[in-house]
Amino acid sequence: MQRRYVTTDVFTDRLFGGNPLAVVLDADGLTDTQMQSIAREFNYSETTFVLPPRNAAHSAQVRIYTPRVEVPFAGHPNVGTAFVLAHERQRQGLPDAGSFVFEEHAGLVPVTLLREQAAGAAGGRASGAVIGAELRAPEALSRRSVTSPESAAACLSLPVSAIATNRHAPQVVSVGLPFLVVELNSRDALRCARAHVAAHEALLPLDGADCVFTYVREAPAAADSTIVLHARMFAPLDGVPEDPATGSATAATIALLAALEGSARGEQHWRIHQGVDMGRPSLLMGRTVPGREGATAVYVGGRCVAVFAGSLAI
Repeated sequence: MQRRYVTTDVFTDRLFGGNPLAVVLDADGLTDTQMQSIAREFNYSETTFVLPPRNAAHSAQVRIYTPRVEVPFAGHPNVGTAFVLAHERQRQGLPDAGSFVFEEHAGLVPVTLLREQAAGAAGGRASGAVIGAELRAPEALSRRSVTSPESAAACLSLPVSAIATNRHAPQVVSVGLPFLVVELNSRDALRCARAHVAAHEALLPLDGADCVFTYVREAPAAADSTIVLHARMFAPLDGVPEDPATGSATAATIALLAALEGSARGEQHWRIHQGVDMGRPSLLMGRTVPGREGATAVYVGGRCVAVFAGSLAI
C-alpha cells in the first residue's frame, strides 16, 4: 500500500532552515514497529503519523516518533503537522480550517493556523495563505528534579562558571515532555556548548528527561517588551546530537520563567532563536498568558516551509 508523506521545515520562513519534519498521512493500520522503522529511516528529530481521531469532535490522532522512541508530545511536530494538513485540505478542495485539535499521548493539543497578512488590509485581515501554526501546550507547568551546576556543565562540555543560577538552578521542567533546562551566563558559552555523551549517560534520564535545553537571556531592549532567548538543545541519548528548534522545550522554559516572574506582569511575549550555531537558524514565537489560580497558558508558534512530498510502499 502506498502512503503519502510530506516534509516541511518548521520555525523558519526559508527553505532548508528550521527543523525538518516528516508527516506520514493516512497512517491508519501501521504498527508501532513500522512507525518506529519509518521514523528511523527519515532520521529527523521527529516524524509524525496522522490517524483518524478517536473522538469525531477532534481533528486527528497524531503520533510522534524520534529515531529511537515514541514521545507523548513535541512542539515542531504539532506546528508542522497542522501546516501540512491545512495545505492537504486545500489540495483536496476541502473547506479551510482555522484550527485543529490533535489527540496525543500527553492529551489534547489545540493548534491555530497562522496566515499571511494581506498588505494594506483593514484591521490586519488575513489573506488566507497558511504560513505556520501556533500550539497550546497540553499540560500545566511541572517542576521536577534539580541537579547541580557541575552535572549540567559536564553535559554541555562547559566549565561550571558558565552556568547561571540567579534565576533558577538546572531543573527538569515539562508542559507535556520533560527537559533538563539550564541557563548560561553568556552567548559565548552557549556557542561553545557541546553534548558530552558520557555525562548525559551518567545523569539522564532524570525525572523523565533525557535531553538538555540550554539558553541565555538577551538583555532587554528599552523599546521592546518581547523577551528574547538564544537556545540550543542536545539529545544524544535519543539519537539527536542537536535539535535545530524545540517547541516543547521552549514552551516548558518560558512557562518556568513566567512562573518565576509572577502573574502580575500579565501576558508576556517571547522570541527564541535556536539552531543558529548548527547552521539551521530557527525562530520560535512564544506567549505566556496568566489564568485562574496561578495557571499559565503557554503558546509556541512559527512559520513553516513545504519541502518534499512522496510515498512509502508499506
